[in-house]
Amino acid sequence: MTGAKPTAIVADDEPRLAEYLVERLRAAWPELLVAGIAANGPEALALIDAEGPDIAFLDIRMPGLTGIEVARAAANSVHVVFVTAFDAYAVEAFERDAVDYLLKPVADERLAETVARLKARLASGAPGPELAQALATLARFAPSLAGGGAVQAGRLAWIRASAGAQVRLIPVDDVCYFQANDKYTSVFTPDGEALIRTPLKELLAQLDPDRFWQVHRGTIVNLGEVAATTRDLTGRVTIALRRRPEKVTVSRAFAHLFRQM
Repeated sequence: MTGAKPTAIVADDEPRLAEYLVERLRAAWPELLVAGIAANGPEALALIDAEGPDIAFLDIRMPGLTGIEVARAAANSVHVVFVTAFDAYAVEAFERDAVDYLLKPVADERLAETVARLKARLASGAPGPELAQALATLARFAPSLAGGGAVQAGRLAWIRASAGAQVRLIPVDDVCYFQANDKYTSVFTPDGEALIRTPLKELLAQLDPDRFWQVHRGTIVNLGEVAATTRDLTGRVTIALRRRPEKVTVSRAFAHLFRQM
């Protein structure tokens, strides 16, 4: 451990989320010293080399190097906590091998559990073999996350949206669909609606095209939320959603996307 107090670095290419995690860490673990914040993988490695922290909080998807690649390069010199907007294979690997991870947006209760485990691990000594085991699992089942394939940089992982007087951090996986709404864009999730100022066209360019399709001039749908499609006698297509009661209309310009559904 460096000095009298434990030290950590935070690496995330989303500055607001990095600052939010640091803020929550200060509340949950006042003794922890955050030695620096990195905006990408190479910066994270440089910080680890320069500061020699006890703990590294690493976003999985970062430009330059993924959090997985940073963890591999750092070997067993640092305790690692992965931060993710929910990659199913990653979470499965981490749970199987008892590696710490946090889901975005970070919940205080989950962070408290992670802090308790980190304190116990710091007291017991050097990082254990669990991380190497998790990285091996990821390399088999999700090579793009483990550094064996291209990771799409710049894709949105979360949405910062207004819901009444609150500002919510919504994982993109939780979005059922987006809909243009005057000067705003509505974000529909299973439990409600929130608003963002990003225009639909700009939003579309930041979303994964394999998961999010524009189905109308004013609508983008998460394909994972499509339960069924219906085509009426006029050829108009409507989408039934898995976790929303309303149906989404597909314009004629995009109806061809659903011919095989």
